Order: sequence, then structure tokens, then C-alpha cells
Amino acid sequence: MLPLFNRKLLLRNLLNIPGWKTERRIVVIESDDWGSIRMASKEAYQFFLKSGYPVDQCSYNKNDALESNEDLEKLFEVLISVKDRNGNPAVFTANTVVANPDFEKIKSSGYLEYYYEPFNETFKKYPAHNKVFDLYKEGIKNKIFYPQFHGREHLNVSRWMNALRRGDQDTHLAFSRNMFSVHTLPKRDNRNEFMDAMGYDSLVERGELNEVISEGLSLFNEKLGYKSKSFIASCYIWDSGIEPLLLKSGVFFIQGVAVQCVPKLNGSFGYKKKYHYQGQSNSIGQHYLVRNSFFEPNDFIDFNWIDDCLNRISVAFRWNKPAIISSHRKNYIGFINPANRDKNLQLLGTLLTNILQKWPDVEFMTSDQLGDLISGNKL
Repeated sequence: MLPLFNRKLLLRNLLNIPGWKTERRIVVIESDDWGSIRMASKEAYQFFLKSGYPVDQCSYNKNDALESNEDLEKLFEVLISVKDRNGNPAVFTANTVVANPDFEKIKSSGYLEYYYEPFNETFKKYPAHNKVFDLYKEGIKNKIFYPQFHGREHLNVSRWMNALRRGDQDTHLAFSRNMFSVHTLPKRDNRNEFMDAMGYDSLVERGELNEVISEGLSLFNEKLGYKSKSFIASCYIWDSGIEPLLLKSGVFFIQGVAVQCVPKLNGSFGYKKKYHYQGQSNSIGQHYLVRNSFFEPNDFIDFNWIDDCLNRISVAFRWNKPAIISSHRKNYIGFINPANRDKNLQLLGTLLTNILQKWPDVEFMTSDQLGDLISGNKL
């Protein structure tokens, strides 16, 4: 049997062998969860911690929150500080949800009806977020922050509403703080803290997703002023049956990792695994964009994320593949814990500088730009 290190290296190479190739040194940074609520505030975090919830054991609950003015301003400073061979700054493909629950209306209905509010309205309810929507527009204009569709909400509406209706204590306590969930022992209907928006337990719930997707993509176009050409499912969980609906609304590229988790109708949170490779085309002509590099310094803080990411990029380039880096929003949020943001932004700046030093001919792209290149719309 190969040593663990060699097995990991072998798998990294195998991941990059099949699929679309290019001699260009392309780097795409895909960052998920923008626009979505998570931990409401530092006060909420302390409340749940003192109430016995192990929120300190989940990196999302510990640091992730709705992005603030300062969070975006500091991120933009890092991205615009570096330029590729074409003079373009580093850019985040900011995978964004465009709505969050309207807690007041849901409560007023006696938890019988679900209501949502556009994400720009959610920003208005937070204390340090009055410029965030304008900063989105600034980031788009300066080609450093380019939103793509991550869903209407980062929330499994059916499971969450069912938990509220049956009076689940943990869910109602989170609701009282304008949150979906807090870190608890796994429950049958809350293995993913209600975050798997495209998950379902019945054909009825599967059918409800059509409305969620259509409304979400329409709201994305309305608020951001353009159609999203790519989509990534929350928690990498989706049924391929939604892909024709995505295509109908202008989504040509599907982001993800090598493994797609397809829900099963057995009520046990089982998933069928479906594998994808770089640039793979499905039966209706959409292309899969597969992440092959990772920069998540908020996880395993003693791990050398910079060296690991550089090594993964090197493997991708060795096989003439673009490097698609996964780097979630939680790494860059300081609304609850400013030290989290400041430390990780420094690491991000070092990573970007090292990329440019090691590969001076690198090109920064967004996911949809890479998708256009793969599909034949050459840049």
C-alpha cells in the first residue's frame, strides 16, 4: 500500500488528467456563501456558547457572518494590490445567495408560511453593513468581485419550516436570534444545519425547488443587473434534474468539486455520488468546472495552506489544467472576530504574491470567463 502522502499526490494528479486542457496559466478563485446570514453577531455567539451549544467547534458558527463594510473594503485592498500578465487584478468569483428569510413575517404567520427578503434588504438590518450593496457594485466595476448564483437562499426551506412548525427547541432558539441554526448534535432533518438548499426528502419537495431556482435567478438578475452564467449548489448537493431549468435561465456552467452528491428519496440523508472532470459537458451542453485547489485557512489553522495550495496549482498546470481555488467567505469575515479576517487576508496576499512570482504568466479569471473559454467562446 502506498504511504498516505503518495496516495494524496496520486489522487491530485488523477483529478487533473481527464478533461479540457490549455497551455495558459489560468487561476480562478471561487468563494461561496456571500449574501447569506450565518452567526448573527458576537453577542449571539456568546449567548449560544453560554447556553451550551458548541458553536466554538464549528468554524462557520465561530467566524462566519453576513459580510460587513469593512470586510469587503479590506478584501478589495488585497485583490487589487496584485496584477496578472494582462494587468488584471485578482478577482473573486463571489458565489452569492440573493435572499434570506424574513423572520418577522414568518413569525407573524405562526410559522405556517415562508417569506424571504432580498439580500440587499438584509444588509440594512445589520449595524455595519450600510455600504455593502454599493461595495458589490464597486467590486464588479473594478473587476475584483464578481457575483455568481449560489441559490435563492443558503437554506433548505422545507426542512427548516417543518422544524419550526413542530416546535423544535433548537431551531426556535436560533430563530429568536434571526438565524437558521446553531451547531448541535446531528438530527435526522438537520445534518447540514439546514444549509443544503437543493436537498429534498420527497418528490413534492423536489418540485418546490423549481420555484426556488427560478425566483432566485430572476432576483439575481434584478439586483445585480446581469444574468449569472454559472451556479454552484450549496454543500455540493443537487439533483441533475435541475440543470435544464438552470440552462433555461441562462446558466451554462456548473461549479463544484469532483463529486456531486445526489439526494436519495429514502429519508436517511443518503446520497448517490456522481463524478465530474474539468470541462465535462452534460447532455444539454452545460460544462462542469471542477475545483482542484483549496485555500481555506479558517479550517485547520496549523496547516500550511499556502504551500498546499501552491502545490495543487502546480499539479494542475503540469497537466495543462486551469487552477480553480476554493476559498469560502468565512475566511475573510471579521464582523464577529476581526483577527480572523486580518490574519487570513494577510495569508491571501502572500498566496497571490507567491503565485505571481512562481508563474509570472498567470491570468486571473472568473468562473464564467473560464467557462466561456472551455465552451469555445475564446477570450
